[in-house]
Amino acid sequence: MKDVLDEIVAWKRKEVEQQKYDLPAKELYAIVERQMADGVEIRSMKQNLAESPYGIIAEFKRKSPSKGWIKEEGKADVIPASYAQNGASALSILTDEKYFGGQMKFIEIARPTVNIPILRKEFIIDEYQLFQARRIMADAVLLIAAELSISECKSLIEMAHQLQLEVLLEVHGEKELDYCELDADMIGVNNRDLGTFHTTVDNSFQMYDKLPHDRVLVSESGISNPETIRLLRKVGYRGFLMGEHFMRAANPGAALKEFILEI
Repeated sequence: MKDVLDEIVAWKRKEVEQQKYDLPAKELYAIVERQMADGVEIRSMKQNLAESPYGIIAEFKRKSPSKGWIKEEGKADVIPASYAQNGASALSILTDEKYFGGQMKFIEIARPTVNIPILRKEFIIDEYQLFQARRIMADAVLLIAAELSISECKSLIEMAHQLQLEVLLEVHGEKELDYCELDADMIGVNNRDLGTFHTTVDNSFQMYDKLPHDRVLVSESGISNPETIRLLRKVGYRGFLMGEHFMRAANPGAALKEFILEI
């Protein structure tokens, strides 16, 4: 099977170059500089997850490369707010359009409706995207070890922190453990292989002892049972990124509320 991640990253490089043409980096950076001077509030995803008894990162995910549209009619001014009202500790909002049906404006739409941290879920390969995240008022960004060298990842983490953004660093297996020595705020274990899209939560359990325990640890993908979260919390995870399970429900917020009650 062709590695889907390679395909996405190749497209993302072209997309970012087009975005730079539409809004030159110098102009974007100036916008963000003015915004930061105004002291816009940034919410700590790391703190919310560490203090929450549930730690659910509810994801606004309308589409997936492997399964197509999940909820094409999903609205960014409705579902994220419903997640926040029903117990989510943080939100994850997809901004990739081609593969996940997302848009950057979804974060801008959702931001005034919620007071919990928002993670920009994106394939970030350029610091320009970090400035985009700050401009649209995200609080945290995802960095995927599999698509970055260690030096690239280190540089992006440093820039994110200069922009007052927290970083969720995503790893998939033991070969990426060196990335965990970097100064990311949170470390996520993706239970989905981005090459084959096979998913197993066993990956989080197998990886736990190898991860630094002074960081907030997040289990990502493939979680659909409250008992799984109880077991992962017992091991030491404090964040649980869930999207498809809720997005397939008629009312994602109500589905989240019911799930939390079962935890």
